[in-house]
Amino acid sequence: MISKSSIDTVFETARVEEVIGDFVQLKRAGSNFKGLSPFSDERSPSFMVSPVKQIWKDFSSGKGGNAVAFLMEHEHFTYPEAIRYLARKYNIELEETEQTQEEKANTDIKESMFLVSEFAKNYFQDTLLNSDEGKAIGYSYFKERGFTNETIKKFALGYSPEQWDAFSKEALGKGFKLEFLESVGLTIVKEERLIDRFRGRVMFPIHSMSGRILGFGGRILTNDKKAAKYVNSPESEIYHKSKVLYGIYYAKQAIAKQNNCFLVEGYTDVIQFHQAGIENVVASSGTALTPDQIRLINRLTKNITVLYDGDAAGLRASIRGIDLILEEGMNVRVCTFPEGEDPDSFAKKTSYEDLVLYLEENARDFIQFKASLLMNEAQNDPIKKADLIRDMVTSISKIPDRIKREIYIQECSRIMDISEQVLLNTLAQLVQKDLTEAGKKVKQEQKAFEIVKNENPIAVQKVDVLYELERKIIEILLLYGDKTEEFEDVMLKANEEGELDEVSERKEYKVFQRIYLSLQEDEIELANPMFLGIYNQLIQYFLQNEVFNLEDYLMHLSPEFAQEVTNIIMENELNELSNWEGRNVFVKMKDVTTAQYVSETILSIRWFLVCQLVEELKQTLSKEIDADNSEHLRMTMDYNGLINSFSKKLGRVLSRYS
Repeated sequence: MISKSSIDTVFETARVEEVIGDFVQLKRAGSNFKGLSPFSDERSPSFMVSPVKQIWKDFSSGKGGNAVAFLMEHEHFTYPEAIRYLARKYNIELEETEQTQEEKANTDIKESMFLVSEFAKNYFQDTLLNSDEGKAIGYSYFKERGFTNETIKKFALGYSPEQWDAFSKEALGKGFKLEFLESVGLTIVKEERLIDRFRGRVMFPIHSMSGRILGFGGRILTNDKKAAKYVNSPESEIYHKSKVLYGIYYAKQAIAKQNNCFLVEGYTDVIQFHQAGIENVVASSGTALTPDQIRLINRLTKNITVLYDGDAAGLRASIRGIDLILEEGMNVRVCTFPEGEDPDSFAKKTSYEDLVLYLEENARDFIQFKASLLMNEAQNDPIKKADLIRDMVTSISKIPDRIKREIYIQECSRIMDISEQVLLNTLAQLVQKDLTEAGKKVKQEQKAFEIVKNENPIAVQKVDVLYELERKIIEILLLYGDKTEEFEDVMLKANEEGELDEVSERKEYKVFQRIYLSLQEDEIELANPMFLGIYNQLIQYFLQNEVFNLEDYLMHLSPEFAQEVTNIIMENELNELSNWEGRNVFVKMKDVTTAQYVSETILSIRWFLVCQLVEELKQTLSKEIDADNSEHLRMTMDYNGLINSFSKKLGRVLSRYS
């Protein structure tokens, strides 16, 4: 286990904006940062990070928390994994105590799979660098490709021995369970025989954005025609090929810094570019590009430059990938290499300066690329040329931004020497067709909903006023609990005639003290179990600490409580609560003092609870028509008097809570 002092050091050192900035492209928005949600597909940013409060909130998915919570949500880390990741990032040495057998047994399945994959990576690299077979076959292959020792170690390249079960035996001997070796696809069990999936192959570990080993790619070096040239890990709980980009872990910072991502096809393309000095490059690992892979890049930059070799057939097939990139609202350029060259071979023999210059001079807009590529096929055939133009306009129709669409139409008109109006008409038809199809789908969904609605009428839900008011109490404590404010105390004092008069005095209280004393005076206990739990912990924290430190407070909360606290804090940052006053829930405005805000919220809770008592008395009176109800009537009148008093103090007419 990690010692508490080490955990405290990690929390004190880690900056939430720096941690999240490794995964999400953040832009300054006032005192906060905003970005696209890493948890959902969106084009307008709803992800907010507060450096001051050291928390984040994703308004599209409802998730939120501190830096550790982000890593647990985004990378599916356990709590200790997140702490260790942050310790590595900030070069903090952790003090750890040995795990008990029970703690080891509680390690979840995913963690076991990650541990097996990490062991495999180390085993394959050790075999490559230190075994005779590894050095003779694997190491010599990588050296022939021109990779330096530094590059081999950086990308953790390795070698799996030719022996049928060399890796499996080693892993089992180290205590790893066969079920996890199978689940990540490293070992195949056939007729009770163990077979290493990657035997006799050079190994390319595939990392997540945070650097965890998700799977492997293995390349065979023999001329066995029956064996596949490349073999990848099968789909598993930790590896989803369509959602992974090779090299993203090494490229993420360079992509964000350069505001551009080079997209290639193979592992060696990525490695060779890195070695040449260009690090903002990733690969789709030889698979057709997917929307999930594009969105992974979209978190870091809006700009993609696709790099292709000179193979015409491959270029033609690549156009589908370009359309997918456009659909995601991204900017795409294309760069091809000379005949017979690919990104790997070209980078290998080209200096950094010449490579950068080549990419700058030869990266073309997708319209120019498509026109030059397809015009060779169309040549002087008018029918083929018409198909080509329609193809280009189809790509333009995929772009969500209307202004960009029109700019590309102008460019297409210029390149293809055709009327801009004709292209606009064609574009309008395509867009209308897409809208019509989308509209039909919406109508079908609405129709299905109406059928359900007719069969099972759904009552309109009323606002839970008490829930909102109790939540407001928690918000006030979080935002202002340790602040000292001057409150008005109303007391009864005898006048010269001996009668009791209300006399007001102003006294200073901490906000949390005022709330606590007010609720205690009225014997009010929060009804919502979560709010009650947070309230009790907040009061305890304020009693023990003079200053409220949100980071420190969140450290000691359960995940459920921490999530709700983060939601409340970040929703206040947005300041987008609407029409609460119409629901008798009052939001603090800039011209309202904290003391007034606190007093109005407490009065509102009192009003609500008194209204409940009045309703209960009405119910009693309606059931006991023949009984002596004079006491109940008197109490009802007294309560109504209280409600009028609340209205007077709040300066507004309060309606019944129902």
